[in-house]
Amino acid sequence: MTDSVLAQALIYLAAAVVFVPIAKRAGLGAVLGYLVGGVVIGPYVLGLIGGEGHHVMHFAEFGVVMMLFLVGLELRPALLWQMRRPIFGLGGLQVAVTAAVIFALALLVGIEWKMALAVGMTFAMSSTAIVLATLAEKGLLKTAGGQSSFAVLLFQDISVIPILAIFPLLGATATKAGEILLVVLPNGTQLLISLPAEPGLPAWASGLLVIGAVVGVVGIGRFIVRPVFQFLAGAKLRESFTAATLLIVVGIALLMQVVGLSPALGTFLAGVVLADSEYRHELETDIEPFKGLLLGLFFISIGAQIDFGLIGSEPVMIGSIVLVSMAAKLAVLYGLARLFKLDRTARWLFAFSLAQIGEFAFVLLSFGVQSNIYDQAFAAPLVAAVAISMVLTPPMFILLERVVLPRVAHRAEERKHDEVHDDGSHVIIAGYGRFGQIVGRMLRANKIPMTILDLDPEIVDFLGRLGIKVYYGDASRVDLLHAAGAHHAKLFVLAVDNADQATEICKQVREHFPHLPILARAKDRQHYWQLRRAGAKKVFRETFGSSWESGIAALQELGYRANTAHRLATRWRQHEEELIEDLTALYGTADQDTFLRRTRDAFVEAEKLMRDENPSVFDASDAAWDNESLRADRKVDAAADQSSDG
Repeated sequence: MTDSVLAQALIYLAAAVVFVPIAKRAGLGAVLGYLVGGVVIGPYVLGLIGGEGHHVMHFAEFGVVMMLFLVGLELRPALLWQMRRPIFGLGGLQVAVTAAVIFALALLVGIEWKMALAVGMTFAMSSTAIVLATLAEKGLLKTAGGQSSFAVLLFQDISVIPILAIFPLLGATATKAGEILLVVLPNGTQLLISLPAEPGLPAWASGLLVIGAVVGVVGIGRFIVRPVFQFLAGAKLRESFTAATLLIVVGIALLMQVVGLSPALGTFLAGVVLADSEYRHELETDIEPFKGLLLGLFFISIGAQIDFGLIGSEPVMIGSIVLVSMAAKLAVLYGLARLFKLDRTARWLFAFSLAQIGEFAFVLLSFGVQSNIYDQAFAAPLVAAVAISMVLTPPMFILLERVVLPRVAHRAEERKHDEVHDDGSHVIIAGYGRFGQIVGRMLRANKIPMTILDLDPEIVDFLGRLGIKVYYGDASRVDLLHAAGAHHAKLFVLAVDNADQATEICKQVREHFPHLPILARAKDRQHYWQLRRAGAKKVFRETFGSSWESGIAALQELGYRANTAHRLATRWRQHEEELIEDLTALYGTADQDTFLRRTRDAFVEAEKLMRDENPSVFDASDAAWDNESLRADRKVDAAADQSSDG
């Protein structure tokens, strides 16, 4: 019964449905849920899947291929060119140094040098599938640490080519170029390896063949895919578009495999070529569901490969291999991160992300047996160690997030505050992020002296290199505000992005420097009311101005004349600002019924106001240019200015 395709599909899907939501709700991540599900349904726990898993693994490996294709779609060629230093510099050093360190450790325990070198190159690999999936799930892929991790993984895919060429040289038997090898893992999984080039081709011809394949992929993306998609878009058949997308991915993967390159690397390159295409979003939409399901199957298969029988018979040896190899990789990765001057948070993310041994190690270990570098008995515990290290990756991320990074951030907060000097500035700015910098640049352009305080050491150091003096200091400290000259300053600009901190600073400034007017940045309506009640003279919601301008643009795109759109938006803004100010007195009080009723009434008032102002928006004559309307607008503006000053 369980040998049928439908039964196997049912088991895999049930594992995903049961274990992934549990892992997500427990804060452990989807990847760990898949891995645990694979362990549970595998041959050493429930035994629901067994030797037939190699068929699933072949199918599921396309999840990795599709994931790299989607990653490539996010990287335009110009951005990829900018990453050449971390790809070849950081990635090259990671592979070389890690292989050398593992090689040295293997020699220390008495392993013969050829075997030790093969193990070193194998253990230098990290898991592209697990790392990229976890980084994407946690929203870390676009951070400095995430981008560095991706660059190294990309170089590891490139390094597979020379490693496959070196292995036969280390073994007792030579392997011909272009030969298709069948390797069998200890749990019965079968994998096919295609060595580069065709039989009998010299090295230079093999190189030309690889280059030709890469050029072919670029040419297909540039000159064939776009007209094909234009034709399919005209046919308006969504399933044809999806089929064409899968055809591209599978076809390029097959081409790369034939010439001996990594299929994932080839499809990544195709994604980069298509990153500028107008069909990029359609490609992402079509591939995403397949990628998610196939990656889930891949992770379940990895979990099912763990040989608990072998682990039970040799727990100390296998555990030692896992701990020593991951610790060595962690140390190498952290050292390289420091060498390449990643910040403290990025260093730890980079090191913890790549400390495991990757899925390609399964292939290399079996290839080592096939090449007679070592025997099956030597490879078996290494295979178990690889699988365990991959399963440990999600817990490593949890350890990073819950233990390591909070301590790293805490140490960053322990940086001593700068000694602030009172240089007679008229303005003090607290918080110099994206909001505060705009205000500061405008004041600086008008040669207005100011003192800037910020608690982000990276901002302080970076702006210092640009010649802009920003003091590292907490604006909620009264002594520091005194040192900055708050007792004689003319204006305090509160641009701190943390809402609670901003409100506390506002209270401190109002209490100790009551003469000092406060212009404050608010994150939303609630924060607006909190700051007004804390004593801020004027409060500006951080997205309100740009959203208001977008509303004007939207009206114009719908056919409203520019002056009509501006007049309607101005009337609406006046009503909105009057409402939010009126509600300040009611916010946070026990009279929430009145607060809610007043808010509902305001919506009705705004609609009525717009109807009265806009009886016929497409009328040829526009009242905005009538003298009476202009006088009315000026009176409204004057009244608003007077009320805000009061």
